[in-house]
Amino acid sequence: MSELTVENLYNVLDESTLVIQNKLEMSYLEALVETGLNIFENKVLQEELDADTVVRLKNLYDSCSLDGAEQETVRKGIQLALLKGMKKGIQPHHAMTPDSVAHLIGYLVKKYKEVLNLDNMKILDPAVGTGNLLTSVLNQLDGENVEAYGVEPDDLLLHLGFVNANLQKHQVEFLHQDSVKPLYIPQVNTVVTDLPVGYYPHEEAAAKYELKAEEGMSYVHHLLIEQSLNMTEDSGMLFFMIPNFLFGDDGAKQVRNLLNDRSVIHGIIQLPTSLFANESQAKSILVTQKKGEHTLKPKQVMMAKLPSFSNREAMLNMMQQINGWFSQLS
Repeated sequence: MSELTVENLYNVLDESTLVIQNKLEMSYLEALVETGLNIFENKVLQEELDADTVVRLKNLYDSCSLDGAEQETVRKGIQLALLKGMKKGIQPHHAMTPDSVAHLIGYLVKKYKEVLNLDNMKILDPAVGTGNLLTSVLNQLDGENVEAYGVEPDDLLLHLGFVNANLQKHQVEFLHQDSVKPLYIPQVNTVVTDLPVGYYPHEEAAAKYELKAEEGMSYVHHLLIEQSLNMTEDSGMLFFMIPNFLFGDDGAKQVRNLLNDRSVIHGIIQLPTSLFANESQAKSILVTQKKGEHTLKPKQVMMAKLPSFSNREAMLNMMQQINGWFSQLS
């Protein structure tokens, strides 16, 4: 059998998903979960399917072995199917983290792992969604000793994340819950997350947070920043994708005060607006370290505005500047 390619995997996922979608009358993403489970378990699990359909699915799966496949190849193949399914009916705050950004965050995580001499990585994504960001980071920590957690309240997204991680052979503990509510997992030394943006509907849960709104509903992106700090060990690193208006919206002063009281901000990297549907949805990467015995003290905060990822020369120059900034930490 030839080596697995992204295109081969996507074609098998797409065709088998469409077969299950049509036969069982479910959405594309629901059927993608089903086909992903079939591939992982190496058998067709849907007992409602007729014998001819089962044979058709088995033939598809047999044409595409994941044994020995590169994890990034698997992730990208799944990502293409996810993107197709998300074109219909997905909410804006469920949009997938752009691939180039996920790679950049993974690069930053690995650099800090080296600077801090972390032997055992413990990573949490409190808004894990389909797991694209988390598994992209894990793929860049290939071969490392990593304990990973993902939290997601949406049932369908959680199942997609579970299948995504399993097919890439990552051990991730998924929690089906709201991350603002108490999380019964150990503290971690690394948080990576693409913060959902908007109002948080459960005022009783929000009332326990310093960043709760004085009146009415609180912002979920504010509460998740505070919760992420709660769930991080002293001197742990946090990598947030934040809305560009974070430090200018209601409650911005309280967010700044909390971050400065409990952490040391290392950098803010503004992402190209071309990555997002419109300028109002544009985001930046906020890198901060929870205060503790081993907290680093940068001589200056890394402030960068990334060029388009398609501008190779400008991106190489920017990465050299970021690498130069890291030299002051080591």
